[in-house]
Amino acid sequence: MEMTEQHDLVKGNEAVAMGALDAGCRYYFGYPITPQSDIPEYLSYHLPKLGGEFVQAESEIAAINMLLGAAATGVRAMTSSSSPGISLMQEGLSYIAGSEIPTVIVNMSRSGPGLGGIAPSQGDYFQSVKGGGHGDYHLLVLAPNSVQELYDLTILAFELAEKYRNPVMILGDAMIGQMKEPLLRKPPEDIHEYPKDWALTGAKGRPQRILKSLYLKDGELTAHNWKLYHKYEAMKRDEIRYEQLFTEDAELIVVSFGSAARISRTSVIMAREEGLKVGLFRPITVFPFPEMQLASLAKNGVSFFVVELNTGQMLEDVKIAVKEKPVGFFGKPPGALPTPEEIFEEILKLYSQESKDKSP
Repeated sequence: MEMTEQHDLVKGNEAVAMGALDAGCRYYFGYPITPQSDIPEYLSYHLPKLGGEFVQAESEIAAINMLLGAAATGVRAMTSSSSPGISLMQEGLSYIAGSEIPTVIVNMSRSGPGLGGIAPSQGDYFQSVKGGGHGDYHLLVLAPNSVQELYDLTILAFELAEKYRNPVMILGDAMIGQMKEPLLRKPPEDIHEYPKDWALTGAKGRPQRILKSLYLKDGELTAHNWKLYHKYEAMKRDEIRYEQLFTEDAELIVVSFGSAARISRTSVIMAREEGLKVGLFRPITVFPFPEMQLASLAKNGVSFFVVELNTGQMLEDVKIAVKEKPVGFFGKPPGALPTPEEIFEEILKLYSQESKDKSP
């Protein structure tokens, strides 16, 4: 595809699949699970037309290990699933991160714990940004909040995966994956690919290459872990992405990501219409987390209010970032979505309380 296309309505899951194709992904391995099954359905039809390979694996465990094997050859490859399926992939994700193999993983998260349900949830935040599997490793995690961002950030994910030789996760949920919005489909003019002098392409005529996560010589594994650590520190320095609304003069800043941020945005606008100095800070990268940016806002004497579709996960990272500053919280665990009016009422309560505390 070469030309820009304006689509009136595209489902979020399909936007992910379009972004993957336009980024040059030609290999997909996955297993159906609600609410992300539109992704493999779309790719099963369109990948073969482009000379790609679609494999419905026998399980999520099989899918993640197929992804490891394919991506080790240097091709752009992807898998997708929803919460319980992503849990099954954790060992493979740790192996991929330890072997430094660029891959893209999509989690359209659903309710938990356990089987939970198919409704939206942000209960996979800890699993996504704190590692999930065993060992000292991180995924680079992008959290879109619109159909357009699902497309754009999927394209970005493939580039970042190759730049850092690291797995990149798109963290969405049932709401954003199933909703429909307009989409400007604009494939990159040039797909930027990084050198692949690590890829397993057959050693005829060149020295062998080895991709592994097993290091048994004295000091070898320690050195490897420090190498990974410095890579994650480079991500923290160079790959922070976030959005701000009305934060310049804000006295209270709502911090929210993904679907919860969509709802919170309306609540913040409602507060502004009432003359309240309320702003919104939306992390787009949740690893690396925009800690320094929040810390800078905290120096202005503002208070913070975290809104999440869980019982409090990103809340911990916000508290670390802003240190002693007050942080309110409104959580909505799986089962029902909050309304803008509900969040607005909580903002009113917190704003009123903060005003009383600051009054002489």
